[in-house]
Amino acid sequence: MIKSVHDYHVDDLLKADANYYYKIPKYQRAYTWSLYHWKALYDDLMENGKEYFIGTIICINTADDAIGCQCLEVVDGQQRLTTITLFMAAIYNKLKSREHIIKDDEDSYDDYRSLKKSLICRGSKENGLILVPQSEGHNNVDYAFIMSSLGLSNGRKEKNFGNRKIAKCYKYFADRLETEINGLSDIDAIKRICEIYAIIKKAVVVKIEVSNSSEAYMLFESLNNRGATLTPIELMKNTILARAEQNGLSPSDCYDKWQELLEDISDDYGTQERFFRHHYNAYKNKINIPFRKEDEKKKDVLGNVATKSNLLNIYEALIKRDLAGFLDDILKSGKTYSMFLLINEEDTRFKKELASLYRVQGTPSYLLLLYLVREQSNLNLTNETIAKIINLLTTFFVRRNLTDIPNTQDVTRIFMNIIGEIEDKNLNGDEIYGHIYSVLVAKSASDDLFKEKLQGDIYEDNVGITRFLLCALAECYMTKETYKDLWAQTEQGSNGKKIYEWTIEHIFPEGENIPADWVTMIADGDMVLAQSRREEYVHKLGNLTITGYNSKLSNMSFIRKRDRKDENGNFIGYKNGLGINAEIAQKDKWTIADIEVRTRALTDRFLEMYKLSN
Repeated sequence: MIKSVHDYHVDDLLKADANYYYKIPKYQRAYTWSLYHWKALYDDLMENGKEYFIGTIICINTADDAIGCQCLEVVDGQQRLTTITLFMAAIYNKLKSREHIIKDDEDSYDDYRSLKKSLICRGSKENGLILVPQSEGHNNVDYAFIMSSLGLSNGRKEKNFGNRKIAKCYKYFADRLETEINGLSDIDAIKRICEIYAIIKKAVVVKIEVSNSSEAYMLFESLNNRGATLTPIELMKNTILARAEQNGLSPSDCYDKWQELLEDISDDYGTQERFFRHHYNAYKNKINIPFRKEDEKKKDVLGNVATKSNLLNIYEALIKRDLAGFLDDILKSGKTYSMFLLINEEDTRFKKELASLYRVQGTPSYLLLLYLVREQSNLNLTNETIAKIINLLTTFFVRRNLTDIPNTQDVTRIFMNIIGEIEDKNLNGDEIYGHIYSVLVAKSASDDLFKEKLQGDIYEDNVGITRFLLCALAECYMTKETYKDLWAQTEQGSNGKKIYEWTIEHIFPEGENIPADWVTMIADGDMVLAQSRREEYVHKLGNLTITGYNSKLSNMSFIRKRDRKDENGNFIGYKNGLGINAEIAQKDKWTIADIEVRTRALTDRFLEMYKLSN
C-alpha cells in the first residue's frame, strides 16, 4: 500500500540531521543523466525561482515505526536526487572555500551549516551520507570520493574518475557556479551563491512512500513518462522486480538472475533484443500452451512471431504468469545462446563452425540452433551432427546473402517452420539433418543464379560475403605452420575504430584516376578503354585478393604491389605467403585475360565449396 504522498521542499526532503537516508538499490541502472539534463535543471531553476516543481521520487519504506535511522530505497527518481545532491555539494564547496568570511555573517553561516547537514546522515550504516548511490559504473565510490573531498565522508579516488558521469555532473555545476561569481568580490560571491542555494532548497519534489517492491514498480511503470527513456529490456526487468514479492521471490535474487542472463547474452542492446526474439520464436509452441483456451482456435495466443513491436507484450505476459518458471527457462536459453556469441568459455564445442556462421552474417539461424543445441539430448543429436548443421547453415547464408534468395523477411519463418516440423514429426538424430538439408535446398537460389552472382560485380553486391569467400579460400591453403588469422582486428586512430589487419585488395585499382602504368598494361595506353575496362572488371572475383592492410598499396604498379615490403622487410604484397596469392605472385603483369581466367577458376571453386543441391 502507499504509505504517504507529500510534496516537499528540497531542504525538507534532504533534512538536516535527518533520521533517514536514501539508497539506490543495486538492481537500478547506473546514473545516466548528462549535460542536456544538468543544463536543463540549472536553467529551469534559475529561470523559475523558488517553489519550482522538479519531479517525483518513489521510495520503499518497510519500517513500521520511525525508530532509529531508516533506509528509503529509491525506485524512481535516482537521477534527479543524485543530481540535486551533487549540485548542492558544488555549492557547499564554493562556500567552504570562503568559510573564514562566512563566519562573520550569521545568515550566510546558517545556510552553510544547514547545507552541510543536509548532505550527511550520521545514523547511516552506509557512508554517512544522505544518499547512497548503487555500485554499477563506480557510482558509489565516485560519489563518496566527491563528498570526502569536501570533508563529509570517507572515500577514495578510482582510476578514470574524471571520465565518468558522477564526476562530470559535479564539475558541471562547479563550473556554472564559478561563472556566476566570476569577477565578484568574496562577499558578493557568497551572496550570489546563497541566492542560488535559496532557490534550490525551496524547489518542490513529490515523494511517494510505499511498503514493498511490487507496489513501487507498478507505480513506477504508471509514472514512467519522463526522464531517460527505458528500453523494452529494462521494462522487462522492472516487471520482474515488480512481481518478485508477489511470487514469494526476493527482488535482489531476481535481479542477480537477470544480470546473469545479460552477462550471457552480452551488454549490446541489439544482441539482447535479438536473443529475446529468438527464444520466443524457437519455443513458440511450448510457450503458448498455457495461454490457449479449450474453445479457442487461435494457437499462438501471444503472437505468430516475436518482433520489436510486440516483444515487451510477450514477455510481460510470461513474467506475470510464472516468474520463477520464466527465469529458469530464460536462463537456460541464455547459457546456450552465449555459445553462439563465442563468449561461453565453458562450452566451446562448435567454436570454429560458429565463427564461420557469424562471419557469413548467419545470425538469423541462431533461433534454430538455440532449439537444437538446448534440446540436443532430447533430439538424440551428436556433436558431429550439430557441427554439420552449422556448416550447412553457413553454406546456406553464403548463397542467400549473395543472391537475396530467400527474401530476408522469409528467413525467420523458414527456421521456425523447421522447428515446428521437427516437433510435429518427432524427428531425431540424422533425420533432423536430412530434413534441414532438404528445406534449405528447396528455399535456396539455383546453382545457375549463384554462379551468375559469383561471376558478377561481387564486391559491389556484398563486400562482406566477398571477404568471407576470399578468406575461406586462403585458409584452405594454410597449415599449422603457415596459419594466419585473417579476421584479426586492430585499433586505428584516436577514436578506437577497429580495422581488419588483412583486407580485400583490388589488383587492378578501383579508383577513377587510373595510374598511367596501369593504363598501359590494361589498355595499351588508351585511357578511355582503361576506364571502360575498370568499370566492367574491377569488382570481379578474379581481380580481388587478400593482403595485409596498407592504404598506399592500391594505386601502385603491379610489380610494386607484388613485391611490396613493410618497414621490417616482410612481404605485404602478393608475395605475402598466402596460398590464394601464389599464382598472382608469379606474374609480371596483370591483364583483362588474367581477371577473366581467375574469375572462372574461383567461381568453380566456390560452387564446389558451397554446393547445395539435390
